[in-house]
Amino acid sequence: MINWINRKNRKYRKKAVGVVCLAATAAFGLAGCGEKSPLDPGNPVSLTIWHYYNGSQQAAFDALVEEFNETVGREMGIYVQGFSQGSVSDLESAVRDSISGKVGADEMPDLFSSYADTAYEVEQAGALANLSDYLDQEELEKYVDSYIEEGCIAADGTLRIFPTAKSTEILMLNRTDWEPFAAATGASLEDLGTMEGVTATARAYYEWTDSQTPDVAGDGKAFYGRDAVANYFIIGMRQLGVEIFQVENGQLTINTPREEMYRLWENYYVPMVKGYFGAYGSFRSDDVKTGDLLAYTGSTTSAMYFPNQVELENESYEIDYIVMKAPVFQGGEDYAVQQGAGMVVSKSDRQHEYAAVEFLKWFTEADNNLQFGGVSGYLPVRREANSREKLDQVIGEWELTVAPKTYDCLTTVFGEMQGMSLYTNKSFENGSAARKVLEYHLADKAAQDRDSVAAAMEQGAGLEEASAPYVTEEAFEEWYQSFCDALESAAGGQG
Repeated sequence: MINWINRKNRKYRKKAVGVVCLAATAAFGLAGCGEKSPLDPGNPVSLTIWHYYNGSQQAAFDALVEEFNETVGREMGIYVQGFSQGSVSDLESAVRDSISGKVGADEMPDLFSSYADTAYEVEQAGALANLSDYLDQEELEKYVDSYIEEGCIAADGTLRIFPTAKSTEILMLNRTDWEPFAAATGASLEDLGTMEGVTATARAYYEWTDSQTPDVAGDGKAFYGRDAVANYFIIGMRQLGVEIFQVENGQLTINTPREEMYRLWENYYVPMVKGYFGAYGSFRSDDVKTGDLLAYTGSTTSAMYFPNQVELENESYEIDYIVMKAPVFQGGEDYAVQQGAGMVVSKSDRQHEYAAVEFLKWFTEADNNLQFGGVSGYLPVRREANSREKLDQVIGEWELTVAPKTYDCLTTVFGEMQGMSLYTNKSFENGSAARKVLEYHLADKAAQDRDSVAAAMEQGAGLEEASAPYVTEEAFEEWYQSFCDALESAAGGQG
């Protein structure tokens, strides 16, 4: 059942973040703890893991798997094999094919990486193990509360997704090209702490770059872009006191009050249409590399892809960077997105499920998790691991090589975690389809309308004249109604 709230400016009442899920998980888990291990080192259990890691991330994961097999795994009687399925979508397709028994599909692995929406689908099919049977309260309390809460997707509140590596969003900036702009205009890094400040700065940058070529009108450059527009909706609304997807007792309420939606529209769509923001390549780090943007909001894992130089058509030059906290809406609450796949365990027998959880507990020990995070940019999931001091200790003891951008990204987030709340919406049926509406509905319209504005400017119109039809109250209202209808349809399984 979906409750739909979109025409009233009704704010979601903030609830204290409790430990209801943690308590429920612990209560179910106590029965299974303290029992004799079902494993026999003389007859090892073999576990297959599917994941989506590639490149350096896969190398780091494989190295940890090998270490486990040669140490703890050998002692306990567990042997782990990891297989990359390619991309996240490739992994999800492989899992769905296995569950449905599609001809030619591989058998379900013992463990696989999964985002909450996919895990929810698999759980509804009854194919996931109850991890609460293998974890007691003392073990659960080692993990960040919100990470455990996200994994409690079962109807009875027990744990199905084991947190293994998380991420949030940061703002990354091309320092080299920022400095002359800031010196000329008085722009301040402090201005980039709010979305409204980012929008104002982007306008100033567009106007400043346009003024560099007075004989060519309307050739200003975009300043900012963002990956994952769906996160902009989910976190932006949460910062403004609204939970866009509110799930309680299995029922979904969609909250899209007009006033808050307008603030999101005027701080994404309007600057996109006017050319203050931009999105050109596959990711915004690509746009920084081509010199089309100076800054973007993206995942902590994107830090390693921030370019070392700008490559123009006829020249290239080295750039430095700044890592900053992701912007928050002015006057809003300090929420940041919580994202990153966890691991789920396929329902099988006690021996395999027990072995899988033992591997996951080892993988998420502070030293092991930080070794993985130091390469991948993922945040560790245990409380004790989320600090610069612990990261420095692990780097020293294990002689790790951590890229400066990844190090700065992780330590920036560690420094902010005490003051901010990480948030992700609860899972619900058709959640993936609803998220696609958030990701593409406004972004696609902004790109299309920006093309129309640019075409009008090529015909001699000024920016304000060319963009005027697209940024009116009436234009917002038309989009708003269309957006609400599309979101309702997708969440209802009709999209």
